[in-house]
Amino acid sequence: MEPVSPENEQPPSSAEARAGGPGYGRLHELFRGSTSADEGAPAAVARACVDLMDVTGASVSLYGGPDVRTVWWSSDPVARQLAEAQFTLGDGPCRTVMEQGGPVFAADLEHGVDAGRWPLFARQAADLGVEAVFCLPLATAAESIPIGTLDLYRNSPGPLSERDQAFAFPAADAITTALLALQTQDPGVGTDLDGSWLNAAETDHEEVHQATGMIMVHLGVDPPDALARLRAHAFSHGKSVTDAAFDVIAGRIRFHD
Repeated sequence: MEPVSPENEQPPSSAEARAGGPGYGRLHELFRGSTSADEGAPAAVARACVDLMDVTGASVSLYGGPDVRTVWWSSDPVARQLAEAQFTLGDGPCRTVMEQGGPVFAADLEHGVDAGRWPLFARQAADLGVEAVFCLPLATAAESIPIGTLDLYRNSPGPLSERDQAFAFPAADAITTALLALQTQDPGVGTDLDGSWLNAAETDHEEVHQATGMIMVHLGVDPPDALARLRAHAFSHGKSVTDAAFDVIAGRIRFHD
């Protein structure tokens, strides 16, 4: 998406034009605002998805590496838990998007192909009352690796309509633009992200890295095995991997062979 300044507004792109109908005007205004380093811009676009599409909730997750992930924004507790569950399990639509670089639409997590793609995640989603998930990569045309995902969920099964798809793809573009504007802004400008969303992603899981290191020492295993054991413990006890990491650091749980 080409940056557009309010002083020199250009006609909407083809992606924007496909999002015609109810809500198009609001999306176009959000596109214009997404080019500025405004911390509220990505959340405003994601919120518009919830308000104007046939979805129940949404979240924006950012990635700083294979095991560094933070939920940057969520519309509700279920959206946040759904995103956190995928980090805990190390699997799910978000992970597939990050590995393959393309969108992943799971229209029915209880039946058929979608239920079998990520069986543990599908069970977690069912426990949260989620039956469909639609994940889009946050990436630019110049970068093949996404910086994160826009994740939409619905508490009823069914595919994303053509109109909603026409809204979702340019919305993901706008969120990407807004996040990159934040990343390049002056660190001195006031922001809860300390000048960089990547720093936020790394800070959010410092506890996970620390706990993984402790498990490595206790068991004499390599980092992937240590993280896998932490995730398994979190899943079996109904916790997020971050909460399990806090327990390890505080000495409330110890791992043994």
